[in-house]
Amino acid sequence: MLSKRERERYKRQMMLFGDEGQERLKKANIFIAGAGGLGSPVSIYLAVAGVGTLTVVDKDVVELTNLNRQILHYDRDIGKKKVASAEEKLRAINPDITVKVIDTTIDELNCARLVGRADGIVDAMDNYPTRYLLNDIALQKNIPLFHGAIRGFYGQATTIIPGKTACLRCIFPSAPPKEVFPVVGVTPGFIGMIQVNEVLKYLLGTGELLANRLLIWDGMTAHAEEISVVRNPACMSCGSGPAPKKTTAVNAKKIPKGKKK
Repeated sequence: MLSKRERERYKRQMMLFGDEGQERLKKANIFIAGAGGLGSPVSIYLAVAGVGTLTVVDKDVVELTNLNRQILHYDRDIGKKKVASAEEKLRAINPDITVKVIDTTIDELNCARLVGRADGIVDAMDNYPTRYLLNDIALQKNIPLFHGAIRGFYGQATTIIPGKTACLRCIFPSAPPKEVFPVVGVTPGFIGMIQVNEVLKYLLGTGELLANRLLIWDGMTAHAEEISVVRNPACMSCGSGPAPKKTTAVNAKKIPKGKKK
């Protein structure tokens, strides 16, 4: 049940989805992998929306070079563990939710345990090996994965529903080369908001998800387009086995402008 305080806090959004919708958000548990550029806006806006339990995992400490984009952390937090900084801010933003933080590196040995009984996973990582691992755990647990990635002024997002959509490895059979990539702060802000929007729609059971659609954002031209994606029957993660050696391109095609998938 919602408290009087919660009813007042969420009054404006409850005009959209009522008590039932807000109670769904309150009961939800979302796992956020990363407390950096994407993890910052994702966790902040899930917190203000009233998602009941947020589990944030990160191993890094706050550095000066983070502060152009990682809005969850302040100058005073330099040298502090990111999860400690995140916990402090998120509890202050909304004391009515539960914030769980875990200071560790996500790997094959702990990923399933860390995710636990979460209702969904938000991919706020900066490397594909960990993204593939989160993808596999989402498939195993039959929960959605909300993918986001950024580079410079460009970003992408999609929602993966096990058994219904292409998984991350269907879309990206091979990881791009590892690099220290450039980034301007507005890009993770934009992509993070899309991820949060997807989470809320999924939890509320409303709207049309980015299912089998990869949204591509070009900040240089302020233009977004979609790419239609389909499951690969031979996918290593969600298919029947290892992908053929010749499979190197993304299994996708552009959706013509003006047409809705």
